[in-house]
Amino acid sequence: MTGKRPPQPLDENSLRELALRHVGRFATSRGKLIDYLRRKLRERGWGGEQPADADALADRFVELGYIDDAGYAVMKSAALTQRGYGARRVGETLRAAGIAEGDRAAADAQMVTDRWAAADRFARRKRVGPYATGPLDPKARDKAIAAFLRAGHDFALARRWVDAAPGEPPEVDE
Repeated sequence: MTGKRPPQPLDENSLRELALRHVGRFATSRGKLIDYLRRKLRERGWGGEQPADADALADRFVELGYIDDAGYAVMKSAALTQRGYGARRVGETLRAAGIAEGDRAAADAQMVTDRWAAADRFARRKRVGPYATGPLDPKARDKAIAAFLRAGHDFALARRWVDAAPGEPPEVDE
């Protein structure tokens, strides 16, 4: 018999230590921590006296200041914006992380102010518009606009960047 032993079922202490280790290692939101704990409970089972309560443990971590959803939202939106992603894509990522609308206010404001810079970074990364070596043919233009849309930028902004002449960035709009 060469198989590994199955892991021990979780109890209150081991679940708390697992959550602490996860929060200490990764930047996370309340929703992502709950998803992680529920997945571990499914994988390993529960052996505690009381029923497992991942929500209460996550709420306790929020009270202690180990998790800050508003801070996570600002950090995540800044990181995605620096990679060139638009507001729609960033918003979907924050919703998937379980960030409530109230905790997204600062992140949403930051996305609005950084939208032009994010589009510039995306155009530079994809080498389109002012960063292209030459004008795009109609099929390549459509593909570039589609890439901008998938990245979360709006159509008007995508069209302005893709249609910009090589070497001439479009004028900043307010």
